[in-house]
Amino acid sequence: MTRSISLSFPPSLLLLLLVLGLSAATQPPFACDPGEKTTKDFPFCRVSLPVAERVRDFIGRLTLEEKIKLLGSTAEAVPRLGIKEYEWWSEALHGVSNVGPATKFGGEFPGATVFPQVISTAASFNASLWEQIGGVVSDEARAMYNGRMAGLTYWSPNVNIFRDPRWGRGQETPGEDPVVAGEYAARYVRGLQGNDHGERLKVAACCKHYTAYDLENWSGVDRFHFNAQVSKQDLEDTFNVPFRECVLQGKVASVMCSFNQVNGIPTCADPKILRDTIRGNWHLNGYIVADCDSVEVIYDKQSYTLTPEEAAASAIKAGLDLDCGEFLGVHTGVAIKRGILKEADVDRALVNTVTVQMRLGMFDGEPSAQRFGNLGPGDVCTPAHKELALEAARQGIVLLKNRKASLPLSPHRHQTVAVIGPNSDVTVTMIGNYAGVACDYTSPVQGIGRYVKTIHQQGCIDVACTSDQLFVEAIEASRQADATVLIMGLELSIEAEGKDRDGLLLPGRQQELVSKVALASKGPTVLVLMSGGPIDVSFAENDRHIAGIIWAGYPGQAGGSAIADVLFGTHNPGGKLPMTWYPQDYLSKLPMTKMDMRSDPSKSYPGRTYRFYNGPVLYPFGHGQSYSKFVHTIAAAPTIVAIPLAGRHQGSHNTTTISEGRAIRVTHTKCNRLSIGLHVDVRNTGSRDGSHTLLVFSTPPAGAGHWAPHKQLVAFKKVHVRAGSQERVDFNIDVCKYLSVVDRSGIRRITIGEHSLHIGDIRHSISLQAANQGVTKS
Repeated sequence: MTRSISLSFPPSLLLLLLVLGLSAATQPPFACDPGEKTTKDFPFCRVSLPVAERVRDFIGRLTLEEKIKLLGSTAEAVPRLGIKEYEWWSEALHGVSNVGPATKFGGEFPGATVFPQVISTAASFNASLWEQIGGVVSDEARAMYNGRMAGLTYWSPNVNIFRDPRWGRGQETPGEDPVVAGEYAARYVRGLQGNDHGERLKVAACCKHYTAYDLENWSGVDRFHFNAQVSKQDLEDTFNVPFRECVLQGKVASVMCSFNQVNGIPTCADPKILRDTIRGNWHLNGYIVADCDSVEVIYDKQSYTLTPEEAAASAIKAGLDLDCGEFLGVHTGVAIKRGILKEADVDRALVNTVTVQMRLGMFDGEPSAQRFGNLGPGDVCTPAHKELALEAARQGIVLLKNRKASLPLSPHRHQTVAVIGPNSDVTVTMIGNYAGVACDYTSPVQGIGRYVKTIHQQGCIDVACTSDQLFVEAIEASRQADATVLIMGLELSIEAEGKDRDGLLLPGRQQELVSKVALASKGPTVLVLMSGGPIDVSFAENDRHIAGIIWAGYPGQAGGSAIADVLFGTHNPGGKLPMTWYPQDYLSKLPMTKMDMRSDPSKSYPGRTYRFYNGPVLYPFGHGQSYSKFVHTIAAAPTIVAIPLAGRHQGSHNTTTISEGRAIRVTHTKCNRLSIGLHVDVRNTGSRDGSHTLLVFSTPPAGAGHWAPHKQLVAFKKVHVRAGSQERVDFNIDVCKYLSVVDRSGIRRITIGEHSLHIGDIRHSISLQAANQGVTKS
C-alpha cells in the first residue's frame, strides 16, 4: 500500500531548490570523467599508466597557443580535451584561506578552522603539532575541493627567515632560526601533502618566498625594487636553509620565487638559484611558481629587461614553470616568435605543472571515487579540529615575566577581573594575515569571562591609541577589580604584507595606559601582548606593578580561550620565543636593507638574530617561563667524535686553517656515518604537570672565527613531564648538518676542536677530530 503525500513550499523556497538543482545538473565534469566520451579513452586519462607517460601524452596533444594559456595561475580551459579552467592560487598558511581566488566560503562551507598564526605555532617548538595541523588543513582543503569551493594547489608555507624585527610579514614565518624554519617547513608540508601516500598528493604545498625576501616597504624602498645584497655565506647558512629542507625533507611539490633581486638578478630570472639549485642540486619534484606579478615586475619596475617578452623568456629559461598572473600568457608567444625562447622551454615548464596535477588526481575524473573523495562539509570545522586549534594556541603562548609567581590567577582569590585594552575583545585580529573565515571565535574577554566576572573597558579606541579619552574608565575598572589583565599590542594596520614597522615600541599611548592602570590596580596586573613581531616593553619588564607579561602572538580563532587557560593555570605555559626581542635602540644601528647576518665591529654593525648579535636584548631567542621548574641532566653523550674522511681524502687530513683551528669540507667526509647520540633527563621539580621544550645549542671552537655563529640551535624537542617525575629525551645530532659552519665562499665545513653543547645552564664538550675511521667515546 502506498500513501500519497502532498507538500506545500513557499514560492521563494521552490525557486531556491530549482536553482540549486539546475546548478548541480550543470556543473562541469572533472577532467577525464568516465562520462566524457570524447576524452575518456585518451592515454592521459588512463590511471593505470605511469604519470610521466600520461603527462607526455597530454602535452603532445596541445597546440602552442593552448600551451601558453596554461602558463598563468588562471589556466585556461582546453574544451576539446575535456580540460576545464583551473585556478592555481590557493593559500593555506594556517588554515584554508580565501586570500587566493580559488577558494570561496559559503553554502555548505561557511568557514574553515583557523589555527594560530605561524609565528605563534612556531613558539610551541612542537614539530609533531606542526605536521598534525598540516594534516587537518589538508583534510578541510580536500573537502572544499570536492565541494568545488577550492583548488588543490596551496602556496603555503612562508618559510623566510625573520631577519629584521620590523618586517611586517615576520608573523607568517617560523621565526629567525634556520633550523627551526627548516623543520617547520618539512613537517607542515608533510602534513599538507600527506607524503605517506608516495607520489600521490593530498594537496600540493609551496614553500615561499625564495630567497632572501624579508622587506615590504621601508624608508622608501619597497619589495618590488629591492636588490638584496647577500653573501654566499649568508645564503648557504641562513636564507636558503628552510627551502633546502622543504625540498629535501618535506618533498614539497612547489617553490615560489620572490619579488626582490638578489645581487642584482631577479630571483625569478636567475638560473643559478632556480634551475641549478632548486631543481639541479635539491631535485625538486614539482613546479616553480613566481610570486604574483613578479615576472611583470622584472620588466616594468626593475627594468631588468628592455621588453616584456624578454622578461618572459628570461624567467622560463631560468627554470620558472608558472606565473601568478597573466604576464607569461600574454608575452610568451612573442618571445617564441622572436626566437629568444623555444616551444621546448614551454613544454618543460608544463611537464612540471601537469605532473603535479596528475599526482593530485586532477586527471582521474570525479573525485568521489578517489582516495580523498569521501571528505566533505562534515570534515570541516569538526570538534576535533577546533580542539586542535585551541591546543595549538595554548602551546604557542609564551610567559615572559612572572614576578613573585603572581601567575596563575585564582578564580577564588580573583573573582572579579578588569579586562582592558584595544585587543581585549577582538576576534579577526587574533588570526593575523593570510587567514580565511573562522569556524567561530572566542575573544579574550569572553575567554576570561568563563572563569570569573569581568569588568571590560577598552582603554583605547584601537591599537593606534592616539587619545587618552577612555583612560579614566579603564583606571577606575582596575581599582575595582581583584586583578587586571591588559590586552595590548599590534594588528594588521601596524604590521602586514606591504607594511613594515617603523619601531618596536607599543603604538601611540598604549604604554601610558599600561603604566597608569598598573599603578592604580588593586590587585596584580598582567600584560598580554598580541603581535607577530617583537615589542620593546622594557618599561613593563622593569615595572614592579606589572606582575606578569604574556606574549600570545596571533593565537587564532580560539585565542581568547587559550589566553584565559594560561592566565588561570588550566594550561601550564611552555612556549618559547622563536625570535629575539630587541630594545628599541637596536634599530638605530642598522638599516633594514642591510642583509648581512654577521656583525662587523669595525663598522659598528651589530649583526642579526641570536646567532650573530651579542648585544643587549629584552628577551632572548628561546626565552619562555613555566609555572613549573625543570632540571636537566645529561645522561649520556660522547666526548670525542672522529670525522671519517671519504674516498681519496682518507689519510690526507685535508683541512683548511681557520685562525687557530682547522676545518674539513663536509663533502670530504662520510656524513652518513656521522651523528652524536645525546640523552638528557628532564625532571619536573615543580608542583604542576607541564610540557617543556629542550633547546640544544652548540658553540663551535674558538678558532672558528668569523665563519661561525656565536651559538647555533642544533636540536629541539618538547616533552610532557608530570610534577615530581622525570623523562628521558633522546637526540641524534647530525654532525655534518648541525656542527658545521659555512665559510665566506659558501662552503660548509666541520671545525676541528672542542664544540660545546648546552641546554640551559648545562654544558657538555665534544672534541671533533679528523680521522679515517668514525669512532665515538663516552
